[in-house]
Amino acid sequence: MSNRKIKFGDLIINDEAKELINKALDSNFVSGGYLVKELEKEWGRLFGYKYNVAVSNGTDADIAACMALYDFGAKRGDEIIAPALAFAAAGNSVLAAGFKPVFVDIKRETLNIDPEKIEEKINSRTVAIMAVHTMGKPCEMDVIQKLAKKYNLKIIEDCCEAHGAKYKDKFIGQFGSVSTFSYYVAHIISGGDGGMCSTNDPKIYDVLTSLKSHGRKPGSLYFDHMRHGLNFRINILPAAITLEGIKSFWEVFNKRKKNLNYLLEKTKKLRDFAFFNSEEPYETTSPHAFSITLKNPKYNYKKLYEFLQDNSIECKRNFGSMPTQHKAFEFLGHKLGEFPEAEYVGDNGLHFGIHQYLSKEDLDYVSGVLYEYFQR
Repeated sequence: MSNRKIKFGDLIINDEAKELINKALDSNFVSGGYLVKELEKEWGRLFGYKYNVAVSNGTDADIAACMALYDFGAKRGDEIIAPALAFAAAGNSVLAAGFKPVFVDIKRETLNIDPEKIEEKINSRTVAIMAVHTMGKPCEMDVIQKLAKKYNLKIIEDCCEAHGAKYKDKFIGQFGSVSTFSYYVAHIISGGDGGMCSTNDPKIYDVLTSLKSHGRKPGSLYFDHMRHGLNFRINILPAAITLEGIKSFWEVFNKRKKNLNYLLEKTKKLRDFAFFNSEEPYETTSPHAFSITLKNPKYNYKKLYEFLQDNSIECKRNFGSMPTQHKAFEFLGHKLGEFPEAEYVGDNGLHFGIHQYLSKEDLDYVSGVLYEYFQR
C-alpha cells in the first residue's frame, strides 16, 4: 500500500482569503455585510447572472428556489419533477419546501435525467422541473426548455456540481428561472460551506431576497413577514473564502479540467469495463469529480470501492436512486424496479476527486490502482 492519500477534495486558505477573513472579523458584522454583497456581485460578473442571492449552503439554495414558486401560483402539495438519481439534497429540498417530488429515471451514461421520460410525468399539479447537472455534465436543456414552455413550468437548475459548465455556448444556470450553487469543500469554488441562487428575473430575485430572511418584506420594518420564509443567510466567513475562490476560478477550473482529461486519457483502455465522464462537442463539462459506472455488475462495485479505499483513494457512491434505494424516501411509496437506470448506477457506480491539489504523480497512482483492479 502506498503512503499517498487521494482525498476527495481539499480547502487551502491562502493569504488573500485570510486577509478577507480578517476584514470580516474586524467588521463585527458576521451575518451578511459588505463581503456578502461583494460576493453576489462578483459571482454574477463571473458567469453573467443578473441577480444573485447568497445563502448558507447549496441545499438551502434549492429549498429557496422551490419556495419561490409560491409567488407564481404554486400551492402546497404541488409537484416538482426531479431526477431519480442525484445528491439527496435535490429530493430533500422539494419536500422541505412543501412540494411532492416526482422522480424521473436517468441515463446511466450521463447520470442525468432522461428528458424523453419527463413528459409522461407532467400533470395539472406539476409546477416545475428541477434539472440537476450531475458530476458537472449539463442536462439536455433544449428538450427541458421546450417542455417547460409547452406546459408553462418553471425550471430550477441545480448547478451545485457544475460551476462553469456550458451547454451550447451558454453557461448552465442561464436556461432556467433560477439556478442554485454550492460552495462545499469538494466543489470548484469553495468556502467550506455556502451557496447561491442566481436568476435573470427581477421578481424572482425580490422573492429570494425576502425568503432568505424569514419572508420579510425587503426594506420594511422588522417583523413584517409577507411570505413563508426561513433563515438562509450566509455567514460572512465562508463568504470571504468564497470571494477569493471566485477571483482564481478559471485557474482552478483549468487545472481540474487538465486533471480530469489526463486521467481519462490514462484510463482509456478501461472503457470496456466502465462508463467514465463524457463530454459532447456542444458542451463544456465542469470537472467536479471522476465518475466510474461499471458496464457489467460482475466487476463488483463493492469490491472496487473497498479496493480504492484500501489504496487510500477516497471515493463515494454515485448517489443511488432516491425513491427506491434510500430509506429516507420510503414513505413516498415507490418500489424497487421503478427506476432501473438510477438503481443500476446506485449499485454499480462511484466517484472520487480530481481536484486542483492533485499532482500528475497522484493521477498516475490512481490510474495504476484502477488498472490493477480491472486486470486482476
